[in-house]
Amino acid sequence: MKSPVHRCRDVERQAACLQTEQPCVPVSQHNPSSMWFIRDACGIVCGVITWMLVFYAEFVVLFVMLLPSKNLTYSLVNGTVFNTLAFLALASHFRAMCTDPGAVPTGNATKEYIESLQLKPGQVVYKCPKCCSIKPDRAHHCSVCKRCIRKMDHHCPWVNNCVGENNQKYFVLFTMYIALISLHSLVMVVFHFLYCFEDDWTKCSSFSPPATVILLILLCFEALLFLIFTSVMFGTQVHSICTDETGIEQLKKEERRWGKKTKWMNTKAVFGHPFSIFWFIPLTQPGKAHGKAESYQYVV
Repeated sequence: MKSPVHRCRDVERQAACLQTEQPCVPVSQHNPSSMWFIRDACGIVCGVITWMLVFYAEFVVLFVMLLPSKNLTYSLVNGTVFNTLAFLALASHFRAMCTDPGAVPTGNATKEYIESLQLKPGQVVYKCPKCCSIKPDRAHHCSVCKRCIRKMDHHCPWVNNCVGENNQKYFVLFTMYIALISLHSLVMVVFHFLYCFEDDWTKCSSFSPPATVILLILLCFEALLFLIFTSVMFGTQVHSICTDETGIEQLKKEERRWGKKTKWMNTKAVFGHPFSIFWFIPLTQPGKAHGKAESYQYVV
């Protein structure tokens, strides 16, 4: 037996049903100029661990491998590259964590708001019963953020946020820079081991040989683990962008109800246009490749 909401097929009756089913009280909305932050214990712990692991890699690279090195050019070049990648990775993580991923306003499923949409006859809107909002097309509800998120790909505890329409660029850059910094660390660890085997272990590090070996092995394990993990995540995000299909849409095998665009257009929609160096800088906000009209799902 269909629910009262599903029996309503015109705009006026649909608005009335939404109003009588469960009154929605508008709540204070997130100010776009203020910082977005999810108060989730697991996400906060994972975010802190991420920064601590990067700082650990920084410590080992600088104080175990680069500073004791006799080759000044080697130390300067690798130190500059590593610290630049580390800064970009942490900046990308911060922006991915503290940027509104595309949250839909809550409590707007009211009769007045639905009437203001001026929907066509026969067109209906879909209401999220969890956050009492009118859900746009391709939006999904996140149980952690407790909001509906536009083009939600997934909720990532490592950035303590959803990956959605507004912060996907920062998440892609975060996975890319972590993968690059992990690869760079692995290469330096291999060269340092070879250098220490050929030279005296007491001269290739400021620490004792056992401590040096333990620190290098831990860094090698960390770098290898995150290189594999972030490379896979980066690949899935690139595939998602090129196909214009989020992770949730792929998982649920949802029917495509949106227009198909080229891979280049999909990429510009995430990173902005035209192509420039700013695509790879997390401190800049992605521009809009094209205007985005508000769209709503049909109740099936």
